[in-house]
Amino acid sequence: MKIQGNQFLSIERLQDQYLNAGRQAEGAKQNGLSFQDILSGKTEGIRSESEVRFSKHAANRLIDRNIELTKEQVERLNMGAAKAGAKGINESLVIVDSLAFIVNVPNQTVITAMDQTETNENVFTNIDGAVIM
Repeated sequence: MKIQGNQFLSIERLQDQYLNAGRQAEGAKQNGLSFQDILSGKTEGIRSESEVRFSKHAANRLIDRNIELTKEQVERLNMGAAKAGAKGINESLVIVDSLAFIVNVPNQTVITAMDQTETNENVFTNIDGAVIM
C-alpha cells in the first residue's frame, strides 16, 4: 500500500527505515561497544578490583571512632571480602589487625566498622561467616 505525496511514508519505506536502523545499531556495536558490553565491563572492573564501598553508616563510624585505614589495610579488607564471597558468605565479619568490619559481601559494602576498644563483649550478630586477615 502506497500513499501518494510526500506527507506520509509508505509501509515499505517505514519498514526499510526500521530495518536499516537495526542494521546501523548492529554496526555501532561492532565499531564501538554495546550497552551490554559497557555494563559487563563496568561490572568486571568492579569485581576485578573487588573493592568494597563504605556505607554512610560505616563512614560515620570510621569518623566517630577516629579510625584511619592505611592502603595496606584496605587491600587486606578487600581480600577478606573476596575470600568470604568465594566461600558463599553473605554477611561477613572481616578482622584486619585490631579493626573489625561487617561486610555485606554480595553488595561489596562495609556496613559498620569498629576497633578493638569498641568490641566490649566480642559478640557479633547477624553474620554467617568470619575472615581474619
